Amino acid sequence: MDRPTTLVPRRYVAIGGHGPEDVVADARGRVLTGIEDGRILRVDGLAEPSAARVEVIAETGGRPLGLELLPDDSLLVCDAELGLLRVGLDDGVVRILADSVAGERLRFCSNVVALSDGSVCFTVSSRRYPLRQWIGDLVENTATGLLLRLAPGSETPEVLLEGLRFANGLAVGAGESFLVVAETGAYRLTRYWLAGPKAGTGEPFVEDLPGMPDNIWRAGPEGPIWVSLVGPRVPPLDALHRAAPAVRRAAARVAVRAPFRPSGTIGVLAVDDQGATVHHLARHRSGFRMVTSVCEAAGHLVLGSAWERGIALCEPPAAK
Repeated sequence: MDRPTTLVPRRYVAIGGHGPEDVVADARGRVLTGIEDGRILRVDGLAEPSAARVEVIAETGGRPLGLELLPDDSLLVCDAELGLLRVGLDDGVVRILADSVAGERLRFCSNVVALSDGSVCFTVSSRRYPLRQWIGDLVENTATGLLLRLAPGSETPEVLLEGLRFANGLAVGAGESFLVVAETGAYRLTRYWLAGPKAGTGEPFVEDLPGMPDNIWRAGPEGPIWVSLVGPRVPPLDALHRAAPAVRRAAARVAVRAPFRPSGTIGVLAVDDQGATVHHLARHRSGFRMVTSVCEAAGHLVLGSAWERGIALCEPPAAK
């Protein structure tokens, strides 16, 4: 992979809440995000960031993570505590679409996309650890992540892929022929085929990433697939993943109780539908840490973070 170019910050925008974990942009350049206290916010006026306005759209009562805007002015939400939700942007009404799979409560829904046939695909990061203990899953390397599909009118998701290493971000590939899933614990993007001779199967899409992939965002079918890198590669963690299961479980018990501070190295990546890198931007010793999402809005590259109390606006990369 080519050496990264510098990720250049422009402005920090406080949003009045902690942990804007996912950021998505609408057609008017507004950014939507969910925060730790359950509120879903919309940030407007980013063309003039000093005058940005923040409004509350809804409150889920849980912890909203991944978001997906729908054409009917509603929002799909992966809530780590409640499951898969649909939220009305005009009235703030929250409806649960799915909260269990195969009789097991959805513990850690992460990211979601909608397909043109009305079905919804979403990820579950872990079947063993809840969000507040996310680091335990990465340390133990449980490989209990799921890719699920909810058919139109159904309340019961079907499992498309299992055994994923902390399944996270999700995006739709060219012509809805495949999905791209981020496996945070494996430093890779995985492709799940929806159509063609390989339909129903998964395979590596981009491997050996320079950091841990988190949320994924795509503006439309012609745009690149943007991938946030929540942290750099950690060689001791890689070594631990090769250890015996009992050793990993013991290390995870320690990790979930230890204080955590994210790295000052942040990055984002954009790839095309063949998995080739279009952009790679990184910054060392960044004051804005733990980048869990990225999108483009109002002429900015917008970063979200599960750690910060606001969003970061950065210079977009030069077109290639």
